[in-house]
Amino acid sequence: MPETCAWCGALRGPGPKCPACGAVYAKAEALRAGAAAPRPPAAAAGDELAAPLSAAEPLAPPLPGAPAAARFDGVLDALRLEWLLRLGAVPAALAIAALVHRSPLGHLLQRTFLSMMVHEAGHAVTSWLCGFAAFPGPWVTYTAGSRGLPVVLLVAAAGVSLVVAGRRAGRASWTWAGAVLLSLQLAGTLLASARTAQALIVFGGDGGALVLGALLMASFFSGRDTQVYRGQLRWGFLVIGASSFVDAFATWWAALADSDAIPLGEIEGVGLSDPSKLMQVHGWGIHAMVHRYVGLGFACLAGLAVTWAVATAAARRAWREAGGGR
Repeated sequence: MPETCAWCGALRGPGPKCPACGAVYAKAEALRAGAAAPRPPAAAAGDELAAPLSAAEPLAPPLPGAPAAARFDGVLDALRLEWLLRLGAVPAALAIAALVHRSPLGHLLQRTFLSMMVHEAGHAVTSWLCGFAAFPGPWVTYTAGSRGLPVVLLVAAAGVSLVVAGRRAGRASWTWAGAVLLSLQLAGTLLASARTAQALIVFGGDGGALVLGALLMASFFSGRDTQVYRGQLRWGFLVIGASSFVDAFATWWAALADSDAIPLGEIEGVGLSDPSKLMQVHGWGIHAMVHRYVGLGFACLAGLAVTWAVATAAARRAWREAGGGR
């Protein structure tokens, strides 16, 4: 038995998989025996694309008796497909969501079954970050009238747990997520007054639809070893995220030129709409409110564009360095 991994050259571990690159030893040796495959690139933080022979086993098993070279071609095909999916999925989802939004019936279905729940989740998440208990429901989020210590402690525990788990598992994305969560909670509970926090909670409806929508779309670039990838959840998250983002952003983009596009007034069974609350209860000006939503939308698009560019480049590099495009 070889003492090193046939795929990356690292010393063999006690298990069936290489701890350095994630390759299954037996399959890596079969590939090396049948095709002179170049060594794959080192995987970037949070990106398992460069380890195509991981235990996640995203590729279909080869037919019995298939030559190793054909099996290696299958790996290259999978790497190329992932690159093309990363290249086109998010832009296509945004374009389709925008087309659906233009249809009155499509917009109604989009808001009722996709964006509404993300909007209410935005209210709830903002409440939790500001120390208020909240429960999101259909078309309304029930929020406590004052801050509560249990909520603060639970959110802080979640942030610390993410940081600790990320460091132990070598997952930089978990560590950063925990650090961001703790930073947002610090700003929401210690730096924001109760009145400012309540205004942020109201703003967090469409604001959350923008931020959470962008995060859901970015989850499409999750690594092969995640349940989001293996369970095909990334496709559902992509559709929900694109619909939520487009539904919220289109409203405020239109409001730049036409203030009648702003949903002012009362909602039956709920009370004042979010824009009306921001203006009548919290004293926000219409110009400032519109520009804050639009500015947040562009900031989310910029972050998503950077994520898309980095993830797509990593996928293309993995395919080329594994022997593709030659």
